[in-house]
Amino acid sequence: MIGIYIIGSKNKELNSKIFSQILEKYSNKKIGIFYPIINENEIKDTQALMQKFNIQQDLDQAYAFELTKAIEQFKNDEFIFFNTILDKYETLKNKYDIVFIISFNEFDILDTLDLNVNLAKNLNTPIAMITQNNILAKKYLDQVLKNKNYALIDENSTLNELDSLKAYDFLTPYRFKYELIKKNIKNKKTVVLPESDDQRILQACEILIKNDLANIILLGDEEQIKKNANFDVSKIQILNPKNSIFNEEFATMLYEARKAKGMSLEQAKELIKDRTYFGTLLVHSQKADAMVSGASTTTAETIRPALQIIKTKEGISSVSGIFFMGLKDEVLAFADCAVNPNPTPQELAQSAYVSALSAKAFGLDPKIAFLSYSSGDSGKGVSVDLVKEAVKIAKEQYPDLAIEGPIQFDAAYDLSTAKSKMPHSKIAGYANVFIFPDLNAANICYKAVQRTANALAIGPLLQGLKKPVNDLSRGCLVDDIVDTVILSAVQAQ
Repeated sequence: MIGIYIIGSKNKELNSKIFSQILEKYSNKKIGIFYPIINENEIKDTQALMQKFNIQQDLDQAYAFELTKAIEQFKNDEFIFFNTILDKYETLKNKYDIVFIISFNEFDILDTLDLNVNLAKNLNTPIAMITQNNILAKKYLDQVLKNKNYALIDENSTLNELDSLKAYDFLTPYRFKYELIKKNIKNKKTVVLPESDDQRILQACEILIKNDLANIILLGDEEQIKKNANFDVSKIQILNPKNSIFNEEFATMLYEARKAKGMSLEQAKELIKDRTYFGTLLVHSQKADAMVSGASTTTAETIRPALQIIKTKEGISSVSGIFFMGLKDEVLAFADCAVNPNPTPQELAQSAYVSALSAKAFGLDPKIAFLSYSSGDSGKGVSVDLVKEAVKIAKEQYPDLAIEGPIQFDAAYDLSTAKSKMPHSKIAGYANVFIFPDLNAANICYKAVQRTANALAIGPLLQGLKKPVNDLSRGCLVDDIVDTVILSAVQAQ
């Protein structure tokens, strides 16, 4: 199956004529049509078109939004707008040999051409543009599609150019999140959120439950939670660490884990009443699959119980943090932006290993760049030597990883720069997992990219623990909490 995104011109008669010719050309195939957005007055014309060309498809499958509802949803929540279109198309495409996606020509005050191209990238459907100015159209599409295939059609076209179109492979932030949600829905996990007294946590829970994205455990007083929540919490499990049925079990479990460090059973009985320790023990005892905390507690308070009870994976000595950075057309991984201020070469190598595992879990094929201010052997200095040693360790201990370093960011990311600076490297210019030499560089860089490039920063995700425990920023937004819960559930798959 292939989908083709037909972007029409301003000439409606020309659009209608050419689209009819396209349907005639492919009449021997099982055809589906899909309007991401349809103008209300086009619905009857679409129904007539489907009857004329014997397209066996329910009308309500032929579009995601009517125009008025599309504008309202786009203004309220862009993610749901794109996710609804993605979900409708993905459901439709498996039923037909070929699906034609039909562009829209009006959308409030926004530029519909950019929005149509953006949708084609999210759907990964090649573009066929009906145009009366091939020169301008070619210049525009070459730039925004990064030289990927497309077709320009005018009234003299044979339409044979459509036969050679191939699907795109963009990984937009919306596509990335859509794929994560699909993974969660297939195998829904249970995530514990200890900070039920934070209104942002409750708002995130409402979204998660409404969209059936995860099973949720909240910690705290049940009556108080019900009072503070502005939605039905009946689908949420609520446990109070002060008087839970698990307290005796958890006190013994914590005592056994920490008695060698001098903890008494009485101390353990008191400590398990702390919501973060209690939540960590829920994960450790497999009563929950993951924990997300930190909206109103420090990173240390979130990580300490996990290190004491859950502990790190075999062969991993420290926890590190990774952000998935959603740029316009791709998702990159940055590590460690959250935990280790001055990692040793061994810790950097381990960070690369667990970052590769995270990247694979979230649908990336990891190509790892150990970043420095110099590429190859061009520079000298303490920090360069640290990265060189980390690369050496990583290649020895993890020979299956695709690694390059030391390397500058531009050579790691940009192919033309890579050809100049590191022409013999198979990773340079293609890297998608970036290992920074220290927390200072990593934290500055991810925030700079987030703010200046308007990138979606998803994370941080903690890596290296045997089970998922993740830390929120105390300044987190509701969407950040939702994203981190989704990521944590995928980690637990």
